[in-house]
Amino acid sequence: MARWEPGARERLVLAAVDLFTEQGYDATTVAQIADRAGVTKSTFFRHFPDKRELLVAGQETLSRLLAEGITEAPADATPLGAVAAGLERASSAMGPMNHEIAPRIKAAVAASTELRERDALKSVSLAAAMTEALVARGVPGATAALASELGVLAFKRAFTAWSESNAKDDFARYAVSALDELRAASATLG
Repeated sequence: MARWEPGARERLVLAAVDLFTEQGYDATTVAQIADRAGVTKSTFFRHFPDKRELLVAGQETLSRLLAEGITEAPADATPLGAVAAGLERASSAMGPMNHEIAPRIKAAVAASTELRERDALKSVSLAAAMTEALVARGVPGATAALASELGVLAFKRAFTAWSESNAKDDFARYAVSALDELRAASATLG
């Protein structure tokens, strides 16, 4: 077993997604994932605490990038303008591998209650990161929370549209477009 080859984390994610697709999340073991990725179980556990965490492997990176984009948005940016900057910044984490495995991840999440719960927690975490960054910019708490929730919804809508498209490297366009649609929809709420 090639224990020290580079790219173990990515190989583990790909192996897990393939196995979840082939045999389902519940029927897949950590040992099977490690074997398919060509690593040991201890290597698996150096990268992930459990198999559930494989599908949210980039959550910390996304949260950080969203917050950085919001923090670095122009001083005169509206709260949603700052969220758009965060979404644009986070798009740098959405590369070809994400595009390739997105439909399989979506299917695995849809088929597992445990993964749907974990996905919901991911949304809460992303919203919290954006809210914190907006509040640090001086945005009132309720406004920051609402803008953040719209940002998460835009991210999810963009991820779905992007994963179903051929545009493997243009996630930012989908994210900003989704946020613009939500901004327009919210204006009709009255």
